[in-house]
Amino acid sequence: MMASTRWTKEQLELAFHLYCQLPFGKLHSRNPEIKHLAQLIGRTADAVAMKLVNFASLDPAITSTGRKGLEGASKLDREIWEEFHSDWEKLAVETELLRRSLDTKAVTVDDADEQLVPEDFAGETRKVVTEQRIKQSFFRRAVLSSYRGRCCMSGLSEPRLLVASHIVPWSKDKANRLNPSNGLCLSAIHDRAFDKGLITISDDMRVVVSAELKRNKEAFVVEVLLPLEGKAIELPERFAPQTEFIAWHRNELFIDSRR
Repeated sequence: MMASTRWTKEQLELAFHLYCQLPFGKLHSRNPEIKHLAQLIGRTADAVAMKLVNFASLDPAITSTGRKGLEGASKLDREIWEEFHSDWEKLAVETELLRRSLDTKAVTVDDADEQLVPEDFAGETRKVVTEQRIKQSFFRRAVLSSYRGRCCMSGLSEPRLLVASHIVPWSKDKANRLNPSNGLCLSAIHDRAFDKGLITISDDMRVVVSAELKRNKEAFVVEVLLPLEGKAIELPERFAPQTEFIAWHRNELFIDSRR
């Protein structure tokens, strides 16, 4: 894909796709992933890094903290931003497949351990399986990178124990399955507690522990889970959790709300 003076829509899609999956602090031209994308699309690493920082200037989670991307995001940059936010699944899959078509020698690394689809794929086509794994991997990388690779409740940073947890479950909101703002980076135990409605989050982003857990006198619960009550979660660098998703979890999944 040869470069021209202007960025093409496909190049910008690939750039935004990478933007979603890199920590904010790694949006620089020395990053090997940025260098590699630059080679694939025929641009310099400096140009790609600059474009990623242009995208950062459109991200409310970044600008609201006083940080800035580079000013000068183009009309097409904004269009790509809006397109992804309106259809995360379609763009995530299409862009990953486009990237693979340009990088035919690459070995695909799948770092998504969470099973968003059943493990038994009997009867499914290779295409369906491939697309589901692409979706899993994109969501995991986008969420974990946004939270700096740390559980937002405990601070745990061991990647093998971290989960990209959906706020509104995968099965309940198709449109936001891959929306990083519908995700939290949690340890496996915190993910399970959140998924089962034993804990939730308030509108001011503090942990709420269920009455059922508070009655539990097991040492692990008392020492690890009960101290979460009222604790502010560590907010992500970008793609902040949307309040409507948090409210849905608290009203529909939290066990105290179902009594």
